[in-house]
Amino acid sequence: MRCFTCAAVLAFFCTNLQAQTSNPLPPATAAFEGLSFIKKLKLARAGDDLAQLSVALDYENGLNSARRDVVQAARWYREAALLGNVEAQYRLARLVSGGTPDLPQDLGAALKLFQSAAERGHVPSQNEMGLRLQRGDGVAIDVAAAVKWYEKAANQNYAPAQVNLGLLYVKGQGAEQNLPEAFKLFERASATGDAWALNNLGSMYEMGWGTGRDLEKAKSLYQEAMGKGNKMAEVNLRRLVDAAAATTSTAN
Repeated sequence: MRCFTCAAVLAFFCTNLQAQTSNPLPPATAAFEGLSFIKKLKLARAGDDLAQLSVALDYENGLNSARRDVVQAARWYREAALLGNVEAQYRLARLVSGGTPDLPQDLGAALKLFQSAAERGHVPSQNEMGLRLQRGDGVAIDVAAAVKWYEKAANQNYAPAQVNLGLLYVKGQGAEQNLPEAFKLFERASATGDAWALNNLGSMYEMGWGTGRDLEKAKSLYQEAMGKGNKMAEVNLRRLVDAAAATTSTAN
């Protein structure tokens, strides 16, 4: 992808792919904590959609004495989704979007599930719709439409969407380039501790985009992101440190 300056500069930034692959357990399943898998399975078979969601999570992640089985996970997500459980719909979409040797990938089905959940106000699904429209996963690329979905989720303080939207504002893709707005989005997302947001905010300070240039602040943010496992931040910090050392050596 082209940046408004050059690809090398854009490489300082990174998208929120790590946030998209994380899959924290939803609060809705808290009521089932402490119940054995067998008891939850009994409730699921009786038609309790939250129990079905909890059983599916156990199968997907190999929790609560359940063996990891994505086919069974998909089955129970589907049962809960048919009962109107939007979280189950989202998680089923994630499974079929990625696919496994036992569960064929189906980008078209995933898109429909994400879109339905997004239209019902499910914030992570709104972000997923943005990703799919931006990348063309199961749908024609439409970055302007991706921006609209990201905006919906970002306005509800969803950090992954704030990062994804901010990066499009940096690139000037799908919307006019807006560095001050990108800076604000990265700043808001970084307040949640999002590693990708911290890296990108550091890059804004390094380049002086949307804010005054501050290399010490950039280093601090890269260090914080690196502490959360962000590899791009490690590369960025090393580059800044090496550049500072080279400048000192030349001056001497």
